[in-house]
Amino acid sequence: MRRIFVKLLAAACVGTSLVVSTTPASGQDGGHEMKMNMPSGSQSMPGMAGMSHDQSNMQSHSLVESLLQHATSGTDAEPNSTPVSMLMATKANWTLMFHGEAFLVDVQQAGPRGFDKLFSTNWWMPMAQRKFGNGTLTIRAMLSFEPATISSRRYPELFQQGETAFGRAIVDGQHPHDFFMELAALYDYKLADRTLLSFYAAPMGDPAMGPVAYPHRASASEDPIAPLGHHFQDSTHIAADVVTLGITHRNLRLEASGFHGREPDEFHWNINSGKIDSWSTRVNLNPGQNWTVQYSIAQLHSPEALAPTADVRRMTASLQPPAAKGQLGLAPALGTKSGHLGRERGQ
Repeated sequence: MRRIFVKLLAAACVGTSLVVSTTPASGQDGGHEMKMNMPSGSQSMPGMAGMSHDQSNMQSHSLVESLLQHATSGTDAEPNSTPVSMLMATKANWTLMFHGEAFLVDVQQAGPRGFDKLFSTNWWMPMAQRKFGNGTLTIRAMLSFEPATISSRRYPELFQQGETAFGRAIVDGQHPHDFFMELAALYDYKLADRTLLSFYAAPMGDPAMGPVAYPHRASASEDPIAPLGHHFQDSTHIAADVVTLGITHRNLRLEASGFHGREPDEFHWNINSGKIDSWSTRVNLNPGQNWTVQYSIAQLHSPEALAPTADVRRMTASLQPPAAKGQLGLAPALGTKSGHLGRERGQ
């Protein structure tokens, strides 16, 4: 696969794929960042005391500050030093934010298992925050037009597998994301200066499971297609009827989630729903500015449509370094492992 990469107004040729993004890599020579200047005298993001307030490239100085940005899906954590690029504005008591990415990809795969395809992968995240009592209220959506920009409900990716379409497993291909990837409300209540109690509710959302989902992970931020480990590492980043409770103290965070365990079906424009029948728990540790470690375990009830009687116990552990300065997205995800143990109900 060859690609051409374009970041906002800056273009750099590396193949035959086009990328348009509102999250520019910081520090790249010759690049142009798109900024939305905040009105004079406007408030900064709620709960962000001590942060750098460059609206196009914010950074945190603690795990609490990083979490209050809510720049990833769900309640995931990244290294404190990870840059967060977005457009920002204020209206009344609300801080409004927006970021996203779009790739135009031409895949050419020879052989009996491969095929050629031109398609687009993309996601867009609008968000609004305001102070509410002794905490911060965040309203967030994450949308994708992939149901329209990826035909036949898949794009070619050799060795990839996961989910189903019309009663058949998807093999050597990746399904598009749902149009509604996330619809969520979050409330973070400050129990103390370095202690945060967090609530998350989403008809479509991301439970406390695994590392940061790959669309937001620094190591994959410029990858136009899903990594092969996606369905074992962060496949639950789109789940129905998610509720999460978390507590953060200094650099340690504990979370627990309940959600509907069935993976999304082939109908990608609707909002899936189901009873809360699965759970997960996760511990995050940011031992310094440049690292985050997580361990999580989940019990998934009937996740696969082709194996409705099989539950899955899934565990992941990951160590995530920061992106290299000036090369956002090129840092590897070190030591990420995942495993699952299935069992037939009734045995």
